Amino acid sequence: MNNYKSEKNDVPVQNGNGSTVPLVDGTKRDEELGPYDPSEHRKLKHPTSDLDTLIHLLKGSLGSGILSMPLAFSHAGLGMGLACTILIGVICTYCVHILVKSAHTLYKRNRVPALGFAELAHASFLAGPPSFHPWAQFAKAMINFFLVIDLLGCCCVYIGFVSKNVKQVMDFYTHTDYDVRIYMAALLPILIAVNLIRNLKYLSPFSMLANILIGTGMGITFYYISQDLPSVQSVPQFVEIHELPMFFGTAIFALEGIGVVMPLENNMKNPAHFIGCPGVLNFGMAFVVILYSVTGFLGFLKYGKGVESSITLSLPKDEPLAQSVKLMIAVAIFFTYSLQFYVPMQIIWKNVKTKFTSRPNLSEYVIRISLIILTVVLAIVIPNLSGFISLVGAVCLSMLGLIFPAIIESVTIYEEPGFGKYSWKLYKNIFLIIFGLIGFITGTYVSIIEILES
Repeated sequence: MNNYKSEKNDVPVQNGNGSTVPLVDGTKRDEELGPYDPSEHRKLKHPTSDLDTLIHLLKGSLGSGILSMPLAFSHAGLGMGLACTILIGVICTYCVHILVKSAHTLYKRNRVPALGFAELAHASFLAGPPSFHPWAQFAKAMINFFLVIDLLGCCCVYIGFVSKNVKQVMDFYTHTDYDVRIYMAALLPILIAVNLIRNLKYLSPFSMLANILIGTGMGITFYYISQDLPSVQSVPQFVEIHELPMFFGTAIFALEGIGVVMPLENNMKNPAHFIGCPGVLNFGMAFVVILYSVTGFLGFLKYGKGVESSITLSLPKDEPLAQSVKLMIAVAIFFTYSLQFYVPMQIIWKNVKTKFTSRPNLSEYVIRISLIILTVVLAIVIPNLSGFISLVGAVCLSMLGLIFPAIIESVTIYEEPGFGKYSWKLYKNIFLIIFGLIGFITGTYVSIIEILES
């Protein structure tokens, strides 16, 4: 956590090194202490270059969501899906821009080298008028809450991805048709064994293996979905408006990678290059949006409205090459679960470890196992993968990726420099908040209805 102390509000805050530094009034800051460059004060053993950051950004953004893009297109139509995917990609990228710009403003104003997402929200509310200060801790807690819910929700989705892909292959060779929930339950002991590993260093080989398998699997998948394509007139170009909330939830689940942004920026050797022009963010997100758009377009064109929640499930069931893709994706996502689970576990343990001082190791293992059981139980209770994907996207990523960045920028500039000639930023942020709330409410409602109906 980052710490700082303000002469205006006398609130203690930590900098990136854990020491206390003063937050000074903006008019005195440069005159008395000189300009502040956060990158010069970051004590990083291994700072990342622009290329390293780009690779990590692509790795963090190119997850299981790409497998669900054809499903997203089925809820929008071919033409509408393509246009809306690009639009949502642009909006998500812009929201990351304003989040990081707000961070850079607060770094200099507070004279701290780095802030995490939740700490950034905390600092922004303290930078606003006195009436905002009591809400600073609440803002921080809400971001941590949605991060935990989002990442644990993704773990539940991963269990569904793994189980459905394995089931399809097993059904073909064993001539059985066991309920997918049996496969989910069978994953539990293996998940517990792997996720008792607490050191991220020992998970790195699994991450490398997952990257290789996903890359290979997606390459073969593109081979299948680009063969013998029907006419673009064979699938709907547009759909009825009541289907769009499902598209919104699924697409934002796939495209939004807000959780990795601040950790990546905080570890850059040249953080100003992250949102420059063209910049690491613009280049990376352009590649992601194009790849996701092509996957959604080709997958929906190939399989139409009957496309499955994971594009791999729509590949031929009786061809060994297609079966190998399903198993590769299943193994890759299984190991990705461990990396995804690491972050919410860290957030939760950081906030509760002071209550378990007598036997901390045992307590941490109990919490880990309990959370893993919870994700498996939720996946079993809600086996509707498409509904679950849309629900996670609508509930968590609308808040984290759209609403919170707009709020953070607004309160950051509320007093210094104030809106004034920047009043357009206020109206723009109000639009982003309203857009996010509409997606949140409609996406959540439609997703829950689909889950209950199934």
